[in-house]
Amino acid sequence: MSVNALYTDLSGYYDLMCVDIDYRAQSNAIHRLHQLFGNAGSQHLDLACGTGPHVRHFLDVGYTSSGLDIHQPMLDLAATRCPEAHFSLQDMGQFQVDEPVDLITCFLYSIHYNANLEKLSACIASAHRALRTGGVLCFNSVDKERIDNALFVKHTAQQGEDRFTFRSGWHYAGQGERQTLRLSIEKSTPAVTQVWNDEHPMVAVSFGELIALLTPYFEVHVFEHDYQTITPWDNASGNAIFVCVKRDG
Repeated sequence: MSVNALYTDLSGYYDLMCVDIDYRAQSNAIHRLHQLFGNAGSQHLDLACGTGPHVRHFLDVGYTSSGLDIHQPMLDLAATRCPEAHFSLQDMGQFQVDEPVDLITCFLYSIHYNANLEKLSACIASAHRALRTGGVLCFNSVDKERIDNALFVKHTAQQGEDRFTFRSGWHYAGQGERQTLRLSIEKSTPAVTQVWNDEHPMVAVSFGELIALLTPYFEVHVFEHDYQTITPWDNASGNAIFVCVKRDG
């Protein structure tokens, strides 16, 4: 099954797959960072918004929030969750907004869904164009040079009589600008067990390379990947939160 087919066909299971994610904590942390570094505006755009759980939290704290994604089934679910938000079918690698925004977010390492460094650069440029002066781009990222191919995360969830087991992990071959997110989904019913295995191609980038791509457009701040505290990156860990402030002019 193709990457896009898997993602689309399982749109109804997406929230179940992400059931252990603390969307509220993530959203609140970025809200705090925006208060510290941003322009005090309240126009928000979420890139690769999926079914809209982050958008929901930003709406609830007073933002005028919107989202974009490349999969319409996800956007249909997002519109149900957040009827007051605007959602658009767009590729974050090159997107447009009707009006400038003050905060752009991209959660769950989705910035890596840009297929290569050229696409990632175009995404950064699009975000810069979409932001007002003093606006903030926030996302989390993984450093290709610190990926451990043996590590993975796993959790199970129940939906009616169906039991799901989700397993995912990064894989990087050690060179080049491509890494993959390896995903396994097992669905067990009383009668049968089905397994989907897939690899999502993603851009591989070191933090040094990423900062170099961002600095022509933004003032860049890097923090530890901890949504409970605001701690500067220690220059050693392989996961980090990037806070990028649009410069004047």
